[in-house]
Amino acid sequence: MRAAGEAAGAQHYPQATLYVVATPIGNLADISLRALHVLQLVDLIACEDTRHTQGLLRSYGIERSQAQLMALHQHNEAEAAEAVIGLLAQDRRIAYVSDAGTPGVSDPGARLVEAVRAAGHRVLPLPGASSITTLVSAAGLVAPSESDGGGFLFAGFLPSKAAERETAVERLKAQARSIVLLEAPHRIEAAARALAVLTPRRITVGRELTKQFEEIATVDVAELPSWLAASRDRTRGEFALVLHPIAAASNDHLEDERVLRLLLAELPLKSAVRVAAELTGSPRNLLYETALRLRDESAD
Repeated sequence: MRAAGEAAGAQHYPQATLYVVATPIGNLADISLRALHVLQLVDLIACEDTRHTQGLLRSYGIERSQAQLMALHQHNEAEAAEAVIGLLAQDRRIAYVSDAGTPGVSDPGARLVEAVRAAGHRVLPLPGASSITTLVSAAGLVAPSESDGGGFLFAGFLPSKAAERETAVERLKAQARSIVLLEAPHRIEAAARALAVLTPRRITVGRELTKQFEEIATVDVAELPSWLAASRDRTRGEFALVLHPIAAASNDHLEDERVLRLLLAELPLKSAVRVAAELTGSPRNLLYETALRLRDESAD
């Protein structure tokens, strides 16, 4: 805690302020020194689950009494927000944390922030770990053209009901940019089946990000159900998904051809396809068809 105080203590921390504090998404080391300092400084910590937060605080050597924690979750957010506003009116410093990651991003906190701002109080965010930016940084997204503008659309969780999920996926078909989704372990297989209709399109899947058994892979979206089925462990943990840009498919195809040409010069066709699939993440059936065409062209 000394390092947190030395690094963050010189900054001004105003009273009558709500501090929105990001916490780790898995790896406890991924918390900022400023977050640790603020979690010791504030008068009260509002949190999604008081038991979870109490355990998190103790893992950093921070002791707060149960009276210094307030439950604020999706079922009581409006009511609890009024209690927070009452304390802010008394010049208290209040922190809000969700169970993992940044509050207000697919987690409770947005209604709290809106209510606090409407009441005229300051909201001060403390950034931290995010499954969204974590996976995007490892997905290798490149804008396929100047016209698409790059960037990505954050779509959050797909609907839980099948019909609504299919409708949501249909809307995603028209989106050329990269799309970031989140999904829970008990719904990942259904989500994968629904997303398979978006082929040919690559998808990067991140499972248990920042944790001991983190897994990141890029496959064609049509292959995601079989990728999940290949290991029982692959349906465990929290998921982030990045659909690559639609227009990237043409560029990917050119890269597939380049890789196959090099491999076919040294390997039998089936071996070249297998190695190309491992290198590019493209579906084997498409690579096999391309390899056959390239072989026939070279024979003419």
